[in-house]
Amino acid sequence: MALSLFGGRGNSVFDPFEFGGVWDPFSVLEGGPSRRFAGDAQAVANTRIDWRETPEAHIFKADLPGLKKEEVKVRVVEGRTLEISGERKKEEVQKGDTWHRVERAQGSFMRRFRLPEGTNTDEVKAQVQDGVLTVTVPKLQEPKPQVRQIEIA
Repeated sequence: MALSLFGGRGNSVFDPFEFGGVWDPFSVLEGGPSRRFAGDAQAVANTRIDWRETPEAHIFKADLPGLKKEEVKVRVVEGRTLEISGERKKEEVQKGDTWHRVERAQGSFMRRFRLPEGTNTDEVKAQVQDGVLTVTVPKLQEPKPQVRQIEIA
């Protein structure tokens, strides 16, 4: 076995023959073989959400693959904060299963967005399609100025 420049055995880019097995150059980047399951922080970090503004609404899109709509909550808190939360549950382990790698994040996630003035939080709509949650927060409609013709006497 080659010596690791960072002390201890394994997890070194400079140790291509670690334990006599095949060297995985990406194991250093991923946190090494000791990282078995992703924690809550990873689940939050992996919840990608886009926020787009159109003339009519603010639109939020979140990638939530594998989640059912019952596992996701969308709330408006105190009339100004949009909150998207949910939980990715750990897959049930069957007796006799051999796990070779676990990369999918599991755990709770929550993201909050402070909505700008002029949003109509009473008309928020949410839908899930193909693992993508879309939340639409419409803007308040400003009254259009009415033009009246005034007769000159």
